[in-house]
Amino acid sequence: MGFADQRFNVNLSILFTELPLLERPAAAAAAGFTAVELWWPWIDSPTPAQAELDALKKAVEDAGVQLTGLNFYAGRLPGPDRGALSVPGEESERFRANVDVAAGFAASLGCTALNALYGNRVEGVDRAEQDALALENLVLAARAADRIGATLLIEALNRPESPAYPLVSAPAAVGVVDKVNATTGLDNARFLMDLYHLSMNGEDLPQVIARYAAKTGHVQIADNPGRGAPGTGSLPLEDLLDQLNKAGYDGWVGLEYKPGDRPSAEAFDWLPR
Repeated sequence: MGFADQRFNVNLSILFTELPLLERPAAAAAAGFTAVELWWPWIDSPTPAQAELDALKKAVEDAGVQLTGLNFYAGRLPGPDRGALSVPGEESERFRANVDVAAGFAASLGCTALNALYGNRVEGVDRAEQDALALENLVLAARAADRIGATLLIEALNRPESPAYPLVSAPAAVGVVDKVNATTGLDNARFLMDLYHLSMNGEDLPQVIARYAAKTGHVQIADNPGRGAPGTGSLPLEDLLDQLNKAGYDGWVGLEYKPGDRPSAEAFDWLPR
């Protein structure tokens, strides 16, 4: 067991960001990866021009890597936003406009996991109103994912870095997963288990894995403290991934960590070759 037995993909929205977007898939391939994932790359546009979508699709295909995960439009990320789907008004409309665009782009590359970030609480807006809007938009996203044979992922973030984000524990995120599945009847919503975020929340990670592995559709990792590569902090990531494996999780593990003060290509020395 251990790192050698995992299927790792690399997140091109946090690694290789020293390169232009269209050069990152080839850089990931050169570093030995066969799969990549992305946050929504067009921060200012939920509906980019077809030429931009086509250019990114070609870059992924030319690099010979598989796109295994994609975020729906999530506002300014990286930046102050943590999603758009629960934010009333223009941001919610932008999310809705993006749903079919993101699903169509994912389908064009055989990507079967779409991550929908919930969005921050808005001062002066009733939380129940935001949650009702969130459920409505997550149902739309789940149905779009279902049309392309994909999973809808719902992620818990961490309170210290995302204090206005309401899903800052595994139970909170899984509760939304269950609500979406109950509403759609599709059973295609799953938990995105990011071990870095959960550790930042002080959660008991072995207990989270034991309890929620069966509801987990994707796993992401970074070490803590620092959100760096495995081995730069104190998280027993190898043991935790072993536990996930034994609990039945056999999906991709996304590398969503910061490379530090070195080129991204040099941030994988912990990986067995």
